Amino acid sequence: MNVSLTPELDRYVKRKVESGLYNNASEVVREALRLLVERDRFRPLSEEELKAEIEKGRAHIQAGRVSTATAEDILKMANSEQG
Repeated sequence: MNVSLTPELDRYVKRKVESGLYNNASEVVREALRLLVERDRFRPLSEEELKAEIEKGRAHIQAGRVSTATAEDILKMANSEQG
């Protein structure tokens, strides 16, 4: 596979290699693609999906399957279980 980069991206890749974090340009490109795959996996929900998730939340509230615990409460509970 042969990939053409803009001059700006080419300079960016070279700087990454020069930084010592990567051994060569291929490693930089592979890492960039891994990050793109990860980002796509956690893409934003569509409006339709978001509405469906909101409805699920409303159903949980109506059924009483909710907690009033704060994030601080949850951390305290987690810490007390570990200790």
